[in-house]
Amino acid sequence: MMSNATKRWIPRLIHLIFSIPIVGYVYSPFEELPNYAPVVRFVSIPVLVLTGFWMWKGHVLRRLISKRSAQQGAAD
Repeated sequence: MMSNATKRWIPRLIHLIFSIPIVGYVYSPFEELPNYAPVVRFVSIPVLVLTGFWMWKGHVLRRLISKRSAQQGAAD
């Protein structure tokens, strides 16, 4: 099993890695923006939003999943 510190570290690392293309998008020359735009729009931003929500409200989702699995286990 993973420790709680490792479970917190993984989304933080993913969040930081996927923020790098945004920095490239902001600081790149204007002519190169079309090269960065699809990656930033369709990959980086969605991953940043998901990992941000996971770090912010992941405990609520885990609680809901554990209650649902416990209820299904009792019904079986």
